[in-house]
Amino acid sequence: MSEQSVLISILAAAITAGTPILFAALGELVTERAGILNLGVEGIMLVGAVSGFIAAVTTGSSWLGLAAAMLAGGLVALIHALLCITLRANQIVSGLALTLFGAGLSGYLGKDYIGIPVPSPFAVQPLGFLSDLPLVGPVFFQHDVLVYLSYLLVPLLWFFMYRTRPGLYLRALGENPAAADALGVKVFALRYLYITLGGMLCGIGGAYLSLAYAPSWLENMTAGRGWIAVALVIFALWNPVRAMIGSYFFGGVDALGFHLQVLGVSVSPFLLSMLPYLFTIIVLVIVMARQGGRLTAPGALGLPYNREDR
Repeated sequence: MSEQSVLISILAAAITAGTPILFAALGELVTERAGILNLGVEGIMLVGAVSGFIAAVTTGSSWLGLAAAMLAGGLVALIHALLCITLRANQIVSGLALTLFGAGLSGYLGKDYIGIPVPSPFAVQPLGFLSDLPLVGPVFFQHDVLVYLSYLLVPLLWFFMYRTRPGLYLRALGENPAAADALGVKVFALRYLYITLGGMLCGIGGAYLSLAYAPSWLENMTAGRGWIAVALVIFALWNPVRAMIGSYFFGGVDALGFHLQVLGVSVSPFLLSMLPYLFTIIVLVIVMARQGGRLTAPGALGLPYNREDR
């Protein structure tokens, strides 16, 4: 195998491995831009993964499985919205509880589906003449439809956030909800909406694992990807394009470990399995150092909003 083919293989695998992280990171990014911190991404991804898998096996359609994953992810996120917006619960505690709830619920729901194959998983679909382009084609355009969907989602979300009035309102929710409320923006309703949409994106990330990346169901199959997604939002400085780059970076680290094993490089498998999480810590340290210990997070992130306090 030539060096070029190895490089192409690693880069293509980086995109595949980074896609579930990307969907989850975009969901968390939208949620945090609305001013709500959600540490339950891991649990939401697990619920999305098992719901999508069960629906796909039951109906024979991966598209219906994807819809079920989005619905399940949105419903679980709605619990977080109820606790944090209406009841003004501590967002960190609520998020952690959501992760534990999602892990337990997904394990219970999926216990009878372990070892069952998906009837029609999302398969690789080369994207016409683009897939034949040298280097670029095999890396970017020989994937499944969900990868292509993520390509479209990132620029659309960037345009929405930075070039539209509703996107301005979204950023205002996280920066200064009192000022947004004074302008007539429906703070509570929009926060509910964006938390639910964020949960649906996390659900897609989970479904990608069980319906495309490794079409099967295994308990705790997210393996910490939800936590990487949360950290990735900080690395991306709440920007969708940077989140995409970071997702593929972490996907590449994950893919590199697998390819080193295939190539017969003598490295401990335990070290290889911890590489993505080790790089997560290193990247966060670098980002914090570059920002002088201060992050440009949304000003009201994690703070409950009470209209009477204006």
